[in-house]
Amino acid sequence: MKRIDLLQIEHQTRIGDECKFIPPNITEDSIFYADGEAIGFYMTKMPEKMCKLADLANAEFNSKNVPKTKLDRSDVLKAQRDNPKLTRAQARQIGTSQMSAILGSVPPKPQFKRDYPTRSSVHSVKSAQTFIKAMLLLAKESEQLIKNILPEQYKNQLDLFEDVPKQWRFANLFTSSISNYNISAPFHRDTGNIKGAVNVIICKKHNSKGGDLHIPDYNATIGQQDNSILVYPAWRNVHGVTPIIPTYEGGYRNSLIFYPLKAFKGL
Repeated sequence: MKRIDLLQIEHQTRIGDECKFIPPNITEDSIFYADGEAIGFYMTKMPEKMCKLADLANAEFNSKNVPKTKLDRSDVLKAQRDNPKLTRAQARQIGTSQMSAILGSVPPKPQFKRDYPTRSSVHSVKSAQTFIKAMLLLAKESEQLIKNILPEQYKNQLDLFEDVPKQWRFANLFTSSISNYNISAPFHRDTGNIKGAVNVIICKKHNSKGGDLHIPDYNATIGQQDNSILVYPAWRNVHGVTPIIPTYEGGYRNSLIFYPLKAFKGL
């Protein structure tokens, strides 16, 4: 794997800014170093077993078996503004459909009058069980990959999880998972994650381009291909996802993500 030393640069990007289309400048299997320390890696194609699990999880996620939260992009709202007679359902057919599904642990949300942690309601849905099993196996395979490529990070993350009760874990190194359909996120930093831990982002693309992760601190845009995996400390830097552009009808980009929330430490 190629070594890439990430060097800090000055930039004007702020949290909440929209991530514009930026051609990727990282397109090879790579290990990322910052200040001489290996902090993450990118593989253009996962091992075959992981690809098969990702294909299964993706197919289930795209089906009606998995309940999903629908999100409306700005083009949906614009369609309604331009034509007030359109219903939201009709506007969604014109605009870009976005959906997500969370697995594993969900932190307290006092703003919604829920001041206690819980498990995702998707776990209680019978038709979603194949998806859940595929995602859990994929998380475990991701952990083994981290152990093989970044053994020090793997050990460090195990140590960070010593005070995370097993009931709140998703596999061993994560608390939660989210799968996103066609979501290109504005610039943000995952401040709710355990500092020192890494996220896993597995990409599924079909007839689309873009949807790449951009880290302005390093002017790094990682060209996330179908069945690629990115392991990165999402708490460390502001980052965003470039626009997802279908190249043929029905094109999309899904992300299958595993992440570690600090809200579950010490419970």
